[in-house]
Formats: sequence, C-alpha cells, structure tokens
Amino acid sequence: MKRKQVVIVGRPNVGKSSLVNRLAGRRVAVVEEHRGVTRDRKSVEVEWRGITFDVIDTGGWTTSGDDLQSKVSQQAETALAAADLVILVVDVTTGVVDEDLQAARWALRSGRPILLVANKVDDANHDAQSWEFLQLGVGEPFTISALHGRGAGDLLDAIVDRLILADEADETPLEEPDDGALRVAIVGRPNVGKSTLFNQLIGEERSVVHDMPGTTRDAIDTVVETNQGLIRFIDTAGMRRRAKTEAGLETYAVLRSLEALDRADIAVLVIDATIGVTGQDQRLAERIAGAGCPAIVVLNKWELIPTEERPQVLARLGDRLAFLGSAPVIKTTAISGRGVHKLLPALGEAAADYATRVPTGVLNRAIRDLQIKQPAPTGKIRYAVQGASEPPTFTLFVSGRLPATYLRYVERSLRERFELGSTPLKVRVRID
Repeated sequence: MKRKQVVIVGRPNVGKSSLVNRLAGRRVAVVEEHRGVTRDRKSVEVEWRGITFDVIDTGGWTTSGDDLQSKVSQQAETALAAADLVILVVDVTTGVVDEDLQAARWALRSGRPILLVANKVDDANHDAQSWEFLQLGVGEPFTISALHGRGAGDLLDAIVDRLILADEADETPLEEPDDGALRVAIVGRPNVGKSTLFNQLIGEERSVVHDMPGTTRDAIDTVVETNQGLIRFIDTAGMRRRAKTEAGLETYAVLRSLEALDRADIAVLVIDATIGVTGQDQRLAERIAGAGCPAIVVLNKWELIPTEERPQVLARLGDRLAFLGSAPVIKTTAISGRGVHKLLPALGEAAADYATRVPTGVLNRAIRDLQIKQPAPTGKIRYAVQGASEPPTFTLFVSGRLPATYLRYVERSLRERFELGSTPLKVRVRID
C-alpha cells in the first residue's frame, strides 16, 4: 500500500527544513539562515504511533523571483498535487506577510486538507501571537518550535490523527441527505451538559449521558420534526484544550466536532454557568464566528447560580464572548428541561434572519435614510445591492473611501432596519 504523503509548504525561510528534521528525528535536510537553501523535493520516511508516512520537504513557494525560484515553486506544486495532508508553515516572529497570504490561497486551491503550523514559538509568550494567522483562512494555528522541539510530539499526534481521519472518510464517506433540514451543531467544552440538552431537545435517550468529560466520542446526527420545520441536531464530542487532549481517540473526536461545526447552519454554544466563560469557550466562539454561521448561547446549570450573582454572570458572559456580537442567551437547566423550550423558537428566528433577502429598492431607501441621519465624513454611498444571503451580504458602491467607524454604523443601521437580530452580516465596499 502506498504510504501517505505529508507535504510541507510555505514561503522561504520559515523553518520548513528544520521542521522536517524535527519530525524525522534526525538531520536529513540542510538548514541555513537565508532564503532558498531547499530547492528540490526531499522525501523522508517518518514513523509515529505505529503509522509510517512520508514527509516531503519543498522549497519556499513564491509568485515572484527568477527562473530558478520559479522551478522551485513548480516542484512544490507537483508535491502538493499528490499530498494527503498539507502542512503550511508560517513564522510567528514576523507575523503575517503577503507571501503567507499567497501561499495560503495556493494551498487552499489544491483542495487538500491543511494543517497550519506556526513555527518559532519558543515559549508560551509567543503563543498569543500565533492567532494572528487565523486571517489566512486555513484553520487554527498549531504552535511549535522546530529548532527546540517544543510541541513536536503533539504535532506528530495531530498529523497521524488527520491521516486516520482521512482514511475513515475514504472508507465511510459522509453523505448527508438533502432533506432540507436545518443543521444545528451543539458544541462546548466537555461536561457542560451538551448531551443532556440534546436528549431534551429530541425527546429520547439518543446520546450517552454521564458525569465524565468526553463521553460523546463522535458527532451524532438526529433529524427531528418540529414547529420550526425539520431540524438536524448534531451532538458533538466535548472540546478541550490541546494540552489536555489524549492522543488518538479523543483527538479524533475533537476533529470530528470541528467538522460538525463547519457543516452546521447554526451553532449552539453550551456554557456551564457555574464555571463561566473559559479560554476554551472563547476559542470556540472565535471558531463559530470564523465559520460565519449564527450562534445561540445556552447558559446551562442556571439554577445553581444564586439570584444575587446572576447579573454579574451575564455581564461577564457578554464581555468574554464579544466575538459572537449580540447572540441570544438562553438560560437553561438541561437536566430538568427548564428553559429548553425557548431554544426551538430561537433557532427558527436565527434561521429566518440568516436567509433574509432585502429588495434592492428597499435597501437603497435604507441607505439614503442612514446617510441623511449621519453623513459620512469622507466619500458617499451611491447605491447598494444584496449579493447573497446566508449570511446576508451587502455591497456598497461608493465614491471615496469610508472610514471603518462609518462602515460599522452602516452595518448597525441595516441590522436594526431589517431586524436581522444577531445573524452574521457582511458589508463589502466597491469604489467607483
């Protein structure tokens, strides 16, 4: 059987060859501190957790350069075409540069699974800088120091888990029936009550419920006929921080949870009211915002919060989940079912807002009114059109540049005018 191919790509001098050496556990690639040292593809056999795969080192990919650099880039493209997994390497010490954006777009065009690796994270102080690379649009960054070995074992675990996941997908392809059901992913940290909420919603014991983190190991879909129409509920494995995730089965479960979120129309984020919003909850909120789907926050175990402390709990929730804007918050006691009945109507409203279509004439009257109320300091909106729904996307045709503060005013005004609630909204600008 042909071994899996893991191809390492990225702009020049981000540490690709150092990463190859670290994964191989020996010095197999030349490493020097200047651009263009690696020119040809180099294949190295790596074994981890009983699985053997090939790691392919490539030269730095770039759209500019001389004839030699063009050939190096062509070699990288050839390797990418045969990849089972692409590792896109970036340098956390330099931040995002144009070549990173170009490399990310090129990798995405290949259609191959991508694992983003932020290199040169030599200590915990550099971890926060890695989140800048979310803007590349290839997922959350995996931090590592190829030179010092920090995070190497965890990265190998992640690579093997992705390859296993790819095999599972090949053997049992996920074909979701086109039944028109609204897809709702129930996500959150382990042991916050997701499976209990799920069972209350569908009215039967569909998921295993146990007071132990990680009981749910995979995504489970159940279609329910409701007053809001067909709803496909996806109960997912609990999310937990990478440092606390066991290699193998539980890591696989987290990957499937992220997949469930990516294919959802609406995300229900379940928070344990007795603990409050944690860093992992915030990361998950970022992921929901990045997916572009509406969100509903369920504050579970609400009955355990003393009455006098409830205003502070809600205030902290709003501060720490700013990523989700004005997402509705539903307070529940999933174990008894109290408050759960409010979720279905909220899902219906969120779905309706997400699919909103505004006639062009009505939209332009709203644009005229908001400009009369508060003219832009520079530039002017000539007219607007709605180019898409899910989420509602508006394109403004303007003369001159509009400040970011004014664009936020436009978005807020349109949201209020058309009662779009907390649904994601996109406002694009074209300058005539």
